[in-house]
Amino acid sequence: MEPARDYTIESLDTGLRLMRLFLTHDVLTVSEAAGLLSIGRSTAHRVLSTLEGRGFATRESSGRGYSAGPELVRLGRPAGFGAPVREQVGAVLEDAARRTGETVLSAALIGDQVLVTDGRESGHPVRVMLERGRTRPAHATAGGKLLLSRMTAEQVCVLYPREKLDAVTPGTLTSRPELLAELGRVRDRGYAIGRGESVPGLHAVAVPLAGATWRDRLALVACAPAARGDEAALERRAGELHRSAARFGATG
Repeated sequence: MEPARDYTIESLDTGLRLMRLFLTHDVLTVSEAAGLLSIGRSTAHRVLSTLEGRGFATRESSGRGYSAGPELVRLGRPAGFGAPVREQVGAVLEDAARRTGETVLSAALIGDQVLVTDGRESGHPVRVMLERGRTRPAHATAGGKLLLSRMTAEQVCVLYPREKLDAVTPGTLTSRPELLAELGRVRDRGYAIGRGESVPGLHAVAVPLAGATWRDRLALVACAPAARGDEAALERRAGELHRSAARFGATG
């Protein structure tokens, strides 16, 4: 239900709407924020500066835009993952990095975005760089598809009300029926695969890590350059990730 306009605090409403934009935009300029929210540039600048002052936005080093700040990332962190659980996830990541030799990460589903919560970087000279706190469209990543596969078709359709999905790269699934069919395959084989769907040349595989409800589910993901990410390698890493994930709850 929409709030009665008589009770809406316009500046707060603008700030909340602007924070929501960081779910789908890695970087926002003042002009982009103003255009997307249909507000003046001066208003957008004041709101972004206020969010920056409170840690909910961070000014890019180039000075040309803003990205989600640490406080906003912390608010988006799934519930129930306190320090003891983070330590267990860390032990799993260490084991997975040793087994696979590739960059590994844990990822959570926040709306229709997947958020990198932690990870370990590969020691290979040519490797996938770890980006903690980075969000990407869930339908375009192995970790996102794994987490979406643990939802019902009805829940997925609520997240994706339109038939057409955004194309991140030429390899991205761009229709809801395609996505639902892929999620069925993920359920059948027990792991998800991504081949250049969010970043060209990046191949990844993901397995379930933890969590019984949508609020605290995590995916365990291994990422590698395409040259080390053929079908056999991805299948082998899926098994290695499953073995590492089994350590969750048994570490201490």
